[in-house]
Amino acid sequence: MSELSFREVLANHERSKAEGQVTNVPRSALETLKATGKEVRIYDRNQKLVGLAVNGIIVKDGHPLIFKDNIENALQGNYSYKVTDSKLLYFAVPIQDMYYQNSYVFEFVEDISYFYAILDQIRSILFVGAGGFLVLITFSSLFIARNTTKPIIYLLGATEKFSNQQFQPVTMNRKDELGMLADGLNRMGIQLNHYIQYQKQFVSNVSHELKTPLAAIRGFSQYLHEEEKKDPELQKIYSHLVQESDRLTRLIDELLLLSRFDKAGPEEIDTERTDLSELAHRVAAEMRLKAEDKGITLEVKPGKAAFVEVNPLLMSHAIANLIDNAIKYSDAGTRVRIETSVRQKEAVIQIRDQGIGINEDEIPRVQERFYRARNANSAKGSGLGLSICKEIVEKCNGSLVVESEKGSGTTVSIVLPLFGSYKTVTRLL
Repeated sequence: MSELSFREVLANHERSKAEGQVTNVPRSALETLKATGKEVRIYDRNQKLVGLAVNGIIVKDGHPLIFKDNIENALQGNYSYKVTDSKLLYFAVPIQDMYYQNSYVFEFVEDISYFYAILDQIRSILFVGAGGFLVLITFSSLFIARNTTKPIIYLLGATEKFSNQQFQPVTMNRKDELGMLADGLNRMGIQLNHYIQYQKQFVSNVSHELKTPLAAIRGFSQYLHEEEKKDPELQKIYSHLVQESDRLTRLIDELLLLSRFDKAGPEEIDTERTDLSELAHRVAAEMRLKAEDKGITLEVKPGKAAFVEVNPLLMSHAIANLIDNAIKYSDAGTRVRIETSVRQKEAVIQIRDQGIGINEDEIPRVQERFYRARNANSAKGSGLGLSICKEIVEKCNGSLVVESEKGSGTTVSIVLPLFGSYKTVTRLL
């Protein structure tokens, strides 16, 4: 607006000049614009101060502070300004004549300290608002963590317990999706518990039912062995029948013990310090004849002594079961390798075969009771072998690890803590 007013003064000057009248452009412009700022200045094209007004009053022969670079920049046709430390704004405007030449510079000076004060107030408000917002976000996050994250962690813990067959009720007093999920987990836990208990009861019942006929078979075998005096071959066969009957009887006793596992902890197993390497070597020697009959090479890699605390009878049965599986699901001309090693505070037995392998999606399930892989029809089995091995190993504070690739073979590892690496508990049996 000041620029337009100044140009209007110039236009009037040109008209007066055409009429033969002479007017003072700086004086007329100063009279018109003297109230537009704290100070109003007018410079000619030679950067000479030709007009000055302070607080709306025209001042003659004044010597104000002049920023020459500000004026030079304006005379080049640019709007120019400078802000001093005392918060004064010096704003220079180029004024063009009718020939579009920069003839004058109009500069006004304004105190903008009030603007800085407003900015300080806005800054304070923003800081207070940011602090309040941060506090609000913090409490909101805590609220969300308490009402969302904590229930999710609780549900994750419940599923972890389910995977360990610890079916404890999941209680959440919620009506939302998390509450519905908790109810679903409860129903699933009840069904899984009933299913697992059914399987365990079935194993227990079958074991009890087999004890009587096995006792009769053992008795008749013992009688035939003792009465056969003439034929050494028959006597050898009868002796083998007695031994196998004893082995089956021990197996049934172990199955009954497994049924007791479901109601008791590992402290009820009668354990002793045992060299796992020697135990694996002894079991492999007993299984060698069966492997050779099928044309399978049974290799035992010697390992250093690895002492663990286990039930030797149950652990030998678990190792024999795994070797038997490796032989059962392997073809003639292949080999089964048994290796015992020590790593950190663990003893490991690996039984590696070159058999038919297991589908990747079935590996997590092969340790379940009664479960048989889809390609396991090539050999007879009950689906209890690996689950029994798993029960035995876990009751000895160990773990059973299955690695397999279909068509390339399977590696089953028994991992047990070394003797003395975990706290020994008082045995009840």
